[in-house]
Amino acid sequence: MFGMSPVDLGFPPPPLNKIEYIERESGETSGLDRRMFLADTLGTAASITLSGSDSSSASVGTSDIAELREVLRSLYALDDAFGGGDVRSLAIRHLRRIRRVINTGSYPDSIGRQLQLLAGETAEHCGWLHYDADQQDGARRFWGEALTTATMLRDPGLEVLVFASLSMQAIHEDRPRDGYDLARAARLRAEAMRSPILVSMIVAREARALAKMQDNSGARRELACAMRVIERSEKERPAPPWAAFHGHAELGYTQGLINAEIGHHNAAVPFLRAALAHQERTYTRNRALYRITLARSLVLAGEIDEAASEAVASLPHLEEVESGRVIRRLKEVRNLLAKNDSRTTADPVEVLSDYLKERAI
Repeated sequence: MFGMSPVDLGFPPPPLNKIEYIERESGETSGLDRRMFLADTLGTAASITLSGSDSSSASVGTSDIAELREVLRSLYALDDAFGGGDVRSLAIRHLRRIRRVINTGSYPDSIGRQLQLLAGETAEHCGWLHYDADQQDGARRFWGEALTTATMLRDPGLEVLVFASLSMQAIHEDRPRDGYDLARAARLRAEAMRSPILVSMIVAREARALAKMQDNSGARRELACAMRVIERSEKERPAPPWAAFHGHAELGYTQGLINAEIGHHNAAVPFLRAALAHQERTYTRNRALYRITLARSLVLAGEIDEAASEAVASLPHLEEVESGRVIRRLKEVRNLLAKNDSRTTADPVEVLSDYLKERAI
């Protein structure tokens, strides 16, 4: 695992034709066009209202549940493309709408349970959007609400979602033992759901937590397990929509992070490159995060000029993204480059500093 290439470890080679297509497509649409698209899409989602739900005596049925769930699905897609910054306010409004329907509508118990589950899932997504904006207290608040709903409903799917999210946050906040324990709790519930992608995602988080705990052999073992699990037959159940992002790209990114966290930055670089090559263009925020993380490992590996080039090249893509996590990592890369005090990095550092100043960081 360490000192080996991504292909040697089982990651597929980059799909060159797809990469060329992504690069060609990304150069054809301006940042302004994408911002206009986001505004139009947000406006369309915000305009959806339940038929008759403005009345306190409104009757709520399966079509209303489908409409509310479709808005949540749209929020997932917008977050994948643009990050959480521009989507948070709409998600919170959607959660308020669901709460209002719960408390003012008329419906049988079966519909009531579906409404409560939707409220929990939407609260969890509000937590994720705050996490992505690097507002961790807000994330904890919404995830706590989601976990309360999951406990009330005894819904294992929602429990898995919240435990997995809390594990990710604990790892982010350098609480790896908490992150590991939360991932284990999620895994115990997820294994009964028989979704290989879901289990692989959770096991990969266990691996990251173990790496932060300096348990390198445990991290290697769990990451290898995550890779084996994801190759299982599709006869088993598919992943829930919120876990659809997980695949070879995310596993490559995780391997890169694990190498970086134990100080093997040279070994991290090829995995981060592979992750970037495999990530679908619909996941714009993740592609931006992968590229800036690659720049960070390059500078720490001593490849200063290449790191500066990758960091500057990421800026046009960041015009599409509102993510506090991504901007925070860009600031970290800028600071690392500035410490080198190299003539060749002076201009890139100035470009990055000007960009961060514009983003009020």
